Formats: sequence, C-alpha cells, structure tokens
Amino acid sequence: MFGKKKPPSPVDSNMDKQRKYEALVRAYHRDLYRYAYWLCKDKAISEDLVQETCLRAWKSLDSLQDEKAAKSWLITILRRENARRFERKQFDLVDIDDYSGEAKVSDDPHHQTEWLQNQIMKLDVEYREPLFLQVVGGFSGEEIGEILELNKNTVMTRLFRARNQLKEMLDESTDAKGVNNG
Repeated sequence: MFGKKKPPSPVDSNMDKQRKYEALVRAYHRDLYRYAYWLCKDKAISEDLVQETCLRAWKSLDSLQDEKAAKSWLITILRRENARRFERKQFDLVDIDDYSGEAKVSDDPHHQTEWLQNQIMKLDVEYREPLFLQVVGGFSGEEIGEILELNKNTVMTRLFRARNQLKEMLDESTDAKGVNNG
C-alpha cells in the first residue's frame, strides 16, 4: 500500500523496434551511466560500457519480453559488458599502500558522503552490489535478484549483512575518533 509507485514503462509492445529502442535509451541512459561509473570510476570507460550496452540491447531487443522489466534488463546487460571487459583485458598488478584507514572523520556532509562511499567500496562485491542497486538504483529485492541472478532471500540476506558491516565500520570509526580526541 505504501510501497514505491512504479513509473509507467517508457515502451510498449505496440512500438516498432526503432522507436522502442530510442524510448529505452532516452529513459534509462542516465541510470546506465551512473551504474557504469559506479562500477569502474572512469568517465571514458563508463561511456564505452553504456555504448556497448545499448548496442547489445539493440541486437537483442526482441528478447525483452516484459517492458516493465526494461531497466533491470539493461542493467543486467551492462553488468555482463563490464565482466567482458575484464575477460578481454590482462591487468598489470602493482602493490600499493592503503592509506584509507588514516582518513579523518569529519562533520562536513561532503566528507561524510565520501567516507561512506569508501566504506561501501570496502564491502565484498557480493554485499556491495545489491546495496548499491537498492540505494542508488532504487530496485526492489526481487528486481535485484533478477539482475544478479539470485533468489530474493539471498538478496535480502546480503542487504542485511551489508548494512550490518557498514554499521560496524561506523561504530569502529566513531570509537577511534573518541580515542583520538580523548
């Protein structure tokens, strides 16, 4: 009754392929870019991922059965495109020192947001990704399950654990701040 109201689908089954594709891109391009940027933290790679996602979506547009699931369908394509990026590329690994533990906790909202994003990035991907999809993408547990190819109970468990881990990190940070200031 009080749940989020789903916006109407930007496409319908009566549209021709070109119009359906254009409506999808227009409706979800910003969400795709935001998710791609979150995944790789690089503007150019994000743009490439979105372009590849759109190309794949065009090629397989006939496989989109339910127009209401278009956003999660596109996000799934983007995730797979990102995974392909790692399959194709061999990285040179370098040892670096991690100075993130030395960051000071600040009351400034910008620094708090930055600190929280850093803590979220420290979570294992199995917890980080569902949390991001829920908080930033606005997806339900069921939709996240479809995107990540998991059942809803697994998604809900991972979301619960992600929040608990963030709470523990916040508690540790608060305790450390109290010790440093005391």
